[in-house]
Amino acid sequence: MDNIHVHPGARIGTGVTIEQFSIIAENVEIGEGTWIGPHVIIMDYVKIGANCKIFPGAIIGGTPQDYKFGDEITYVEIGDNTVIREYVTINRGTAAGRGKTVVGDNCMIMAYTHIAHDCIVGNNAIIVSYVGLSGYTEVGEYANIGGFTAVHQFCRIGAYSMVSGGSMISKDVPPYSLVGHRPLAFFNLNLIGLRRKGFTSEQIERISDIYRIIYRNGLNLTDACRKIDEEIQDSQEKRAIMDFIKSSKRGILKKVKSSKSDD
Repeated sequence: MDNIHVHPGARIGTGVTIEQFSIIAENVEIGEGTWIGPHVIIMDYVKIGANCKIFPGAIIGGTPQDYKFGDEITYVEIGDNTVIREYVTINRGTAAGRGKTVVGDNCMIMAYTHIAHDCIVGNNAIIVSYVGLSGYTEVGEYANIGGFTAVHQFCRIGAYSMVSGGSMISKDVPPYSLVGHRPLAFFNLNLIGLRRKGFTSEQIERISDIYRIIYRNGLNLTDACRKIDEEIQDSQEKRAIMDFIKSSKRGILKKVKSSKSDD
């Protein structure tokens, strides 16, 4: 235990394991059953849920890489059952932003990922190695981001979407979508992912009808949304897509300029 530094003020739950050479700051809360691997640094103002696994070299709670940050008290919050692999960095929020950076429950954050200040990562998201999330990025639940992807600040990645590896994201990625190509574009629905998550054929067809209007009817986005409101029956999927599009500030991805996207 001589090679572990846990501040006396830290709140450590029952059954927590902290391996050699790790450092836990004062204003830290760690939920029961969590495993903290060797050489992990948990800095001030971090709350980690129960049954998480934090692998060697991860640094959680670093101050934002933002010139406007003035040492104010801001936070990182990580949910239950989340896995954070080797050398991940997660920065605190900013007072000018959300005040906290959030990673939800049951997430897999793979090695060397960087999650910047004021990001929100939804439950069950998978972020593959070497992804960089710039400040204020939002990642929806069950989203899957391929490795070596860079995300511009303020972008949103919709729920149940899948982003190909090596992507450069500068527009919002719509929910339920499969995006890829160079430059990045909407390719199709994330069909395999939706089926694995229990979406029915009827639900998938409803989603497909919406995106057919958005991407294949030759309409501008305003007219496409009007047509969807008028012609597509209300459903949870419709509300999720329309709310996402109507609240987008950066705009959504265009479709792949290829006939293959219409298969």
